[in-house]
Amino acid sequence: MNRPLAAALLALLLLGSAPVRADPPLPDAAAASEDEGAPYSVLDLDWRDAARDRAVPVRLYLPEGADAAHPVPLVLFSHGIGGSRRGYSYLGRHWASRGYASLHVQHVGSDRSLWGGNPLTLVGRLHAAAQEREAIERVHDLHFALDALLAGPLAERVDGSRVVVAGHSYGANTALLAAGAQVERDGRRLDFRDPRIKAAVLISAPPFYGETDPAAILAGITVPTLHVTATEDVIRIPGYYSEAKDRVALYEAIAFPRKALAVFAGGSHSIFTDRAGTGGVALNPQVKAATRQLSLAFLQEVFDGEGTALRQWPAQFAGIVARYTRDGL
Repeated sequence: MNRPLAAALLALLLLGSAPVRADPPLPDAAAASEDEGAPYSVLDLDWRDAARDRAVPVRLYLPEGADAAHPVPLVLFSHGIGGSRRGYSYLGRHWASRGYASLHVQHVGSDRSLWGGNPLTLVGRLHAAAQEREAIERVHDLHFALDALLAGPLAERVDGSRVVVAGHSYGANTALLAAGAQVERDGRRLDFRDPRIKAAVLISAPPFYGETDPAAILAGITVPTLHVTATEDVIRIPGYYSEAKDRVALYEAIAFPRKALAVFAGGSHSIFTDRAGTGGVALNPQVKAATRQLSLAFLQEVFDGEGTALRQWPAQFAGIVARYTRDGL
């Protein structure tokens, strides 16, 4: 597809993502059966960043036991292209039922609204959503949402010293930028790192295209990272292709020693969304269950120094795990 390279270079660098259609959250009954833990609340908040004149809708999954005396850690979540705050509910519900708040940020320039309009111009809308300005606005959305939560009426219920950033696909790249990844443009490094972030969960993280030294870009990552992917986690859109091994290469390019990688056998790029059946009707719920448990074990290691669950995890899901690597965790 014909695209002006000057306009698309940084967008491809920061995006590297296939379109992932937004899906509604899992039905309440199904979610309840999966997340038999402590009760939690689900709050939709419609914020606006006045400085950027940009809406920042969020969905907050909040454990009901959280209060000023017992503030809980927070996961700050970024969706893939075409997603919304309603997505990845299987993760938000699970984390909240286990004592971790989860703030799912909706990026209005690359959210589910892309799926509306003329289907013949869909690819153009997707490419427009991947432009440099939106890629940068997304990481500013995360900064703003965290600021707003920690300065608002719910602040005392969340521990601002224990924050993890997470994301899928385009959202994983957004999370990487917030965690310290840097690119160089016009002789200066673009640095969007938020020092409040103590770790990152990166699901289907695409590579940094157009760059020959990903290790240099990721040198600023100095927090623990968990990488989750699958052997068939392939990205295909017109004019763009990324092999599953690209996600493993990104993991290997991070020099900070506290990191872990889980690769599921089979699957697909969209198996990690709320969509049921993608990547295999039988495999899909198994991968979701395994991802919930793995991410929770990672959070426990990061915040509590409890690594037993992280060490035992591969034995529980040996039948669907193609590779599991831990370094310093």
